[in-house]
Amino acid sequence: MKNKILRSVLMVLIWTFGSATILLAQGAYSNFNDLTDRLNQLNSNYGDLTSLQSLAKTADGRDIWVLTIGSGDTENHPAIAVIGGAKASHIFGSELAITFAEKLLSNSSSEEISELLETTTFYILPRINPDATEQYFADLKFERDVNTISTNDDRDDAFDEDPFEDLNGDNLITMMRVADETGKWMVMSEYSRLMKEADISKGEKGNYHLFTEGIDNDSDGLFNEDGEGGVNINKNFTYDYPYFEPGAGENMASQIETRAVLDFLYEGAPNVFAVVSFGPANNLSSPVSFNRGAVSQRVITGWYEEDVAMNKLVSEAYNEITDLGDAPAVSGQQGDLFQWAYFHYGRYSFSTPGWAVPEVTDEEGNTQKFESDEAKFLAWADHNDINAFVDWEEVDHPNFPNKKVEVGGIKPYVSYNPPYNEVDSAAENHTDFLIKLAGMKPNVKLVNFETEEAGRNLTRISVDVHNSGIFPTASRLGERTDWVKEVVVKLDLSDDLEIVSGDVQDIIEAIEGDGTVKKTWLVRGSGSFTITAGAPNTGISTIEQRIR
Repeated sequence: MKNKILRSVLMVLIWTFGSATILLAQGAYSNFNDLTDRLNQLNSNYGDLTSLQSLAKTADGRDIWVLTIGSGDTENHPAIAVIGGAKASHIFGSELAITFAEKLLSNSSSEEISELLETTTFYILPRINPDATEQYFADLKFERDVNTISTNDDRDDAFDEDPFEDLNGDNLITMMRVADETGKWMVMSEYSRLMKEADISKGEKGNYHLFTEGIDNDSDGLFNEDGEGGVNINKNFTYDYPYFEPGAGENMASQIETRAVLDFLYEGAPNVFAVVSFGPANNLSSPVSFNRGAVSQRVITGWYEEDVAMNKLVSEAYNEITDLGDAPAVSGQQGDLFQWAYFHYGRYSFSTPGWAVPEVTDEEGNTQKFESDEAKFLAWADHNDINAFVDWEEVDHPNFPNKKVEVGGIKPYVSYNPPYNEVDSAAENHTDFLIKLAGMKPNVKLVNFETEEAGRNLTRISVDVHNSGIFPTASRLGERTDWVKEVVVKLDLSDDLEIVSGDVQDIIEAIEGDGTVKKTWLVRGSGSFTITAGAPNTGISTIEQRIR
């Protein structure tokens, strides 16, 4: 315990030393090689419970890893896909995913986890945009969410011609403000280090232009609009794809990374009943709302009422475990993983950033209110002696020879990637939540089995197909798509038996949580028979009997 406390204090101290070392503290976050080593170590130590697969290699040759965790027939056990790194700059999400795998497996010998893994599969995809994430570990730090494929984002037939420039030489790309009475930005009164857009309705007038740090290399009046790379994987999924938006790619699912995830989940993981993604969207602290108009259209744009009810139930469990109920609700964005998982993949989709800026209190213990999220973050950082801000520094700028130009602002990555010493407790809470979620899985069982004589050489067979889980066997939206498997009930008879009434195979679209469908058959003769019921995403139950 003493070593753990000392390590946490050291991490915070290093984090505060300034721009040259700010990311050294978070150096405990794993770059691609470290992440790969951790995955290989898990697969080596727990080979009877894991398999490690590369789904594809990126343009820079990095693997899109998936670690499968479970025992027995993992392909026919209900599964949760745990995905990090869709938003590449949200490294905390990648860390939660891999640390969840480590914590789960380290407890795999306990009775609770051993029994869980006998009936549940976990697919861990810790980092699905690894080329972009590596920018965090580069000498020049800027929040990169796009991969390294060259693109023409400003559609001027030139590629990557207007990148960031480090004008103050601190190896961090922040913001640049230019004093000008025609500008629309002003200094925030509450926090003089921060900028805000002036609101004329409040009598405010701007006196600055605000840009990202750099130079207008192609003289088009824009700054850094066509930098190195690339495509943002979290804009490249197929639902509500944002055509022609910078970073979205020329077409939906155009990237190796996107297709690797889609191919695996569609074709290799039909047993998934829920997707949990660590990213900017948040429907766990606050569930989505039901919008009747959105589900009444030909193209569904909202969650069905039954699925909203499940989201609410899961959200309640999440907030009890993680204490993140006050974290802001954040809707999905166009083309993102979170929305695709529900609207196109048909699964329950849950997303969380996994961490939120804690409340800041005054000396009397009262919660303070702030003008903006940036102001709240900066107050929290100041309160914890975290140096998260580059002070404004005047620089000479070739595009503004007669203007006062200053560079500064909140440092890249720090707003949603906390100091590394926050990881362990957050991962512990999210491990508990994912175990709780797995315990709610759909689980089809054959119960109340009976046979009775029904006349000369006739036997009536009856059984209840029962879903003992909290989750339905398919989401309401999943019932509309072929990608979610229905429950299949089959009666296989030996040659000595003949079916008189009832279907030898029946398909049940969905069974609600704690719901039951009764099945009966009438057969003639003596012999053996087998009843099976279920689907990969519900588990499969079997009864074998003989009629004499």
